[in-house]
Amino acid sequence: MQTTSSRRAAVLGKPIAHSLSPVIHRAGFAAAGLTGWTYEAIECAESELPDLVAGLGPEWAGLSLTMPLKEAALKLAASATPVAIAAGVANTLVRQPDGWHADNTDVPGMVRVLSDAGVGRSTGRHAASQAPPRVTVLGGGGTARAALAAASELGAEVVVVVARRPEAIAELEPVAGALGLKLEGAAWSGAPAAFDTDAVISTVPKGAADHLATEVTWRPGTVLFDAIYDPWPTPLAASATAAGVAVVSGLDLLLAQALSQFEQFTGVGEAPEEAMRAALDEAVRSR
Repeated sequence: MQTTSSRRAAVLGKPIAHSLSPVIHRAGFAAAGLTGWTYEAIECAESELPDLVAGLGPEWAGLSLTMPLKEAALKLAASATPVAIAAGVANTLVRQPDGWHADNTDVPGMVRVLSDAGVGRSTGRHAASQAPPRVTVLGGGGTARAALAAASELGAEVVVVVARRPEAIAELEPVAGALGLKLEGAAWSGAPAAFDTDAVISTVPKGAADHLATEVTWRPGTVLFDAIYDPWPTPLAASATAAGVAVVSGLDLLLAQALSQFEQFTGVGEAPEEAMRAALDEAVRSR
C-alpha cells in the first residue's frame, strides 16, 4: 500500500520530549509505504487539550495521548469504545466523520504482553487449573485504570490496588465495579506484602517504587510489568530479574499499544510490527 496524501498524527502529553512514539509510528509509515504521513510530539497540558484538538484541521487522522491527558481525552470525544468507557481513560483519539472517537489501546496492549509472559486464565501455569490470576496494581492514575481493565480481560476476579493516597483507591472503586472486579485497597506502606500474586503491575512514576527493590521477597512464578521505560531497568525490575522473575517493560507496552493505534489512524489492516519493533530497539540502543 502506498500513498502520497498528506495526513498527520501526533503524541500529546506533558512532558513529551522523551517519547519514543514518533520513532515507532514513523517507522510504520515508511514500512507501509505511507509517504505522505507525519507523526510528531506536541507538549500539551490538560487545560490546553480542548482548544488544541478543536483547532486541528482535516488532515489530522489521529492522536496518541499520554499523561496527564487520558481522562480529558475521553471527555472531549464524540464517541468511545466500551473499554475506554469502562476504564474511564483514553490514550487514542481517531478522526471520524462525526468527530473524534476515543479508544484505550493500553488495555489490549497490556493483555498481550502479560499473556505472552504467562499471565491469564487459560495460558501458562493457569492452563490446567483455569484458576483466575491474582493481580496487584501499584498506583492509582490513568495507567492503573487501564491495568484494571487488562486484569479483567485476563480473567482476574480480585485486584489489589496499592496507592500512596487513599483517595486514589476510592476513585478506582467505580472503575473496578464497571469491570466486574472486586477491588482490595492497600496502603503504600504495605506494598511488599502485596507482591505474592501472579502479576504485579507497577504504574507509579519514575522513582516512586525504587525502594521496594530491597523490600520485596519475590515469589517464583510472579510476572512483573513495570510501565516505566526510561530509565531502564528500574531498580524494581532489576530486583525481579535477579530473583528469576519474568519482567515486562514499558517498552513492550509502548510497542503493543502503538500497533492498534497505527491501524486505527491509517486504516492499514495489519501494522508492520517487525519494522516498528526494530526502530524502537534501535532508538533505545542509541540513547
